[in-house]
Amino acid sequence: MSQTQAPRTGVPIMILKEGSQRTTGVDARRSNIQAAKVIAEILATSLGPRGMDKMLIDAFGDVTITGDGATILKEMEVQHPAAKLLIEVAKAQDAEVGDGTTTVVVLAGKLLELGEELLEEGIHPTIVIDGYKKAADYALKVAEEIAKPVELTKEQLLKVVSNALSSKVVAETRDYLANIVVEAALQAVETRDGKPYLDLDWIKIEKKKGKSIYETQLVRGIVLDKEVVHPGMPKRITNAKIAILDAPLEIEKPEWTTKISVTSPDQIKAFLDQEAEILKSYVDHLASIGANVVITQKGIDEVAQHFLAKKGIMAVRRVKRSDIEKLARATGAKIITSIKDARPEDLGTAGLVEERKVGEEKMVFVEDIPNPRAVTILVRGGSDRILDEVERSLQDALHVARDLFREPKIVPGGGAFEIEVARRVREFARKLPGKEQLAALKFADALEHIPTILALTAGLDPVDAIAELRRRHDNGEITTGIDVYGGKIADMAALNVWDPLLVKKQVIKSAVEAAIMILRIDDIIAAGAPKKEEKKGKKEGEEGEEKSETKFD
Repeated sequence: MSQTQAPRTGVPIMILKEGSQRTTGVDARRSNIQAAKVIAEILATSLGPRGMDKMLIDAFGDVTITGDGATILKEMEVQHPAAKLLIEVAKAQDAEVGDGTTTVVVLAGKLLELGEELLEEGIHPTIVIDGYKKAADYALKVAEEIAKPVELTKEQLLKVVSNALSSKVVAETRDYLANIVVEAALQAVETRDGKPYLDLDWIKIEKKKGKSIYETQLVRGIVLDKEVVHPGMPKRITNAKIAILDAPLEIEKPEWTTKISVTSPDQIKAFLDQEAEILKSYVDHLASIGANVVITQKGIDEVAQHFLAKKGIMAVRRVKRSDIEKLARATGAKIITSIKDARPEDLGTAGLVEERKVGEEKMVFVEDIPNPRAVTILVRGGSDRILDEVERSLQDALHVARDLFREPKIVPGGGAFEIEVARRVREFARKLPGKEQLAALKFADALEHIPTILALTAGLDPVDAIAELRRRHDNGEITTGIDVYGGKIADMAALNVWDPLLVKKQVIKSAVEAAIMILRIDDIIAAGAPKKEEKKGKKEGEEGEEKSETKFD
């Protein structure tokens, strides 16, 4: 019985769309790793207190000058998908702990660079990945062992927050800003399940151009970027009783279309009088419960403004929802949704509510509150770019304070933590079987890349600095790191240079996850872009249909 075969026609089989590109195996990995390395190299010079800043210019010509890793990556228009993965990692780091964004990208880039060396030696990516995972797990255990528990006193918080600000553009004013951040954090902190908890939603940052960074102040209350709605209203009220409304002081238009038939001018007057009477009843009710300040998220009618002014009530309208919530928390008020049902106990209290001129604009200050649980940091600076950078720095510093409340443990900074963890990981690597040992050793080398960059930016010889750090850590001096200001190797504990443990742990976790994800990729399939002729033909076809339809009609 003869076996028949299908005839070979020689017609190629099209699986991917025409124009698609496919990169496989070694080329795919090399492309991805190269893209990640470029991103890491861009950020490397921004690492640490002596790091350099980047000037980023977008398509509209707007300029951003910053040394903040997350901001640099956000403003860069990156095309390569592997580079975008690193940007996502930096964003996750920023969202989770608010600091260490530059470190995580630099570490991930170095892990990939060293991983590529192993791949070129013929080691399979799976073995490299396993080695990295085991080394990272051990590094996290070491981090817990060398971490120092800390009491959440103002003095201790100042040390860590000031250190976090030392790598920012505003490093010269770090002690002044750190003091503001710590006071704001201690004012807004609350107790949940018997533990301190800091919700950064209750710390408002308001920017206003003018003066200098040293005029930045903490307001124990809320600052609203609004002004009093009517010139006849008082601009300053002491012992304020504040009604916070989520309801309009105006007659709202009906949702559906309505028509009213009017036969005489008296009827129009009656309608207007009725509207005025309703608004007057709202104002009278607010005055009767003792309110002398009204702040609403919605609008205030001109007639209502007139009645409020006659009663000597200060009013502010169109306030953001987030500000309304902060204001209610700070003053102890309840947000009123129905004016008719408002009661005296719904009002908040403040020692002073005042409209002040800040720079060229007017703002309303609600302050002198006995124990506000929401506060405002009013940022001043000579230009919009300085204001933006101060705001970014304050956000990072506030996150660092929050991290300490979440896990009150600190580790030595200045590269001391990375050198010590790398030393311990090397000892651990020798116990691993086979080629995983090589991957774990590369992990230790990647960690040492952080103090290497710190040494470079401080003007030290990196080889000598790392050799000296290794020697001193082998002798048990685990808090020895790089004094970037003094340009020498020094004891970080003596210099009070500390970082939150939570930030360092997140850096290790995120960097390893990013490196593993990119190392796993061995095939890149990019879909082809639609041809211009196709687009044009389709468009012309659609227009032709429209024309023929019009003609037919």
